[in-house]
Formats: sequence, structure tokens, C-alpha cells
Amino acid sequence: MTFSFLISSPLVDLASVILLASIFNWSIALAYVVIGLVLAVLGGTLIGRLKLENQVEEFVYQSPVSDHGDGGVISRRARLAYAADQVVEIIHRVWLYVFIGVGIGAAIHNWIPEAFISSLLGQDKWWSVLVATLAGIPMYADIFGTLPIAEALVQKGVGLGTALTFMMAVTALSLPSMIMLKRVVKLPLLVIFVGIVTVGIILIGYIFNATAPLFI
Repeated sequence: MTFSFLISSPLVDLASVILLASIFNWSIALAYVVIGLVLAVLGGTLIGRLKLENQVEEFVYQSPVSDHGDGGVISRRARLAYAADQVVEIIHRVWLYVFIGVGIGAAIHNWIPEAFISSLLGQDKWWSVLVATLAGIPMYADIFGTLPIAEALVQKGVGLGTALTFMMAVTALSLPSMIMLKRVVKLPLLVIFVGIVTVGIILIGYIFNATAPLFI
């Protein structure tokens, strides 16, 4: 269950789905949600079947479930204050990546020649999904920051699946996120997690590229 959440949380949320639908269309957004949830469920189920609880660092099991001194029960006012603080924190955390993503998308759209992008990531290139996956791993950005880049890539002739693969790799497989995850899980579990998500994202990319005419 925990790893299903780790897979789905960076990929699928209501705000990103609405933004994805506004950039492309609702059929693409809904298909993305369904496939993202399937990947999360299958990935989490597979990791659960492998019985890798011993690959989680010991301090995780010793951490308290709640840090509230009154047994975890908080008032409505405290809940609203906490929710407001979380909204401010999320906005503070993602606004820079949104601007960076818009800037990169604008650069791709206006300055990088279409012929260059097509030669590297064109729809007729079988390796485009693999390159997009590898290109996304070193980056660190919220899904809101990667959507403008995905839009610019599609407008330059990159396959829909390739663009979505890049977007998913950035949000689910970014190197900084894996470094943070390594603090709470041991290397074998981390490798299995990355392998499952990578294979799933690559398959999703090829599926979207093959079925793109149904959505566009």
C-alpha cells in the first residue's frame, strides 16, 4: 500500500488532471489517470508479494504515528489551520518549478529547431521513449512544472507517449527523490521499486504512442 501511494502521489492528483485536460484534452487526462493508477496498484501489489518489509530501515517502524500530544485528536480549528499551512507550503514548494517548466517549454517552442527534436524524439524513433525516461531521471520538478514542457514537446512533433513518459520520469523517478527515499529503505528495495516504475513508465509511453490517434 505504501509503495502504491509513492507511485501514484507524484503522478496523479486532481489539479494536475485538470491542467492536463486543459493542455491536451479530457480523454488524454482520463487515460493518463487510469494508467497511472493501474501502475501504482500493480507496482505496489508486486512489491507487497515480494515480502520486503525487512528492507525498510528500522527507525521507520519506531516512528510515532502522530505527533499530537492529545492522542492524535485535533480540533476543527486546528485542522483548518493545518490545511491552510499545507496550502501555503505546497504553493511555496512548487511555484518555482512551474516558472522553470514554463520557461523550458517556451525555449523548446521558440528556439530549439523542430528538426532537431524530431530527429531525437520523433514519433518514428523507437528509442524516443527510452531517451525521454533517462532524460527525466536527473531532473527534479513537480508535475505542474513538467506539463508545459510536455506540451511544447508534443507541439514539436514528439509522440504523446514520449512526452508523457518524460513527465512521469521527472515526477516519479527523479534522482533527488530517490536519494531521499534511500534514507528510509535499503538498496535492494530501492532498486526493485525503481525497476518496476521504470518498466511501467516505458510500457505506458509505448502504449500511448501506439494509441495516440484515439486520443488526439
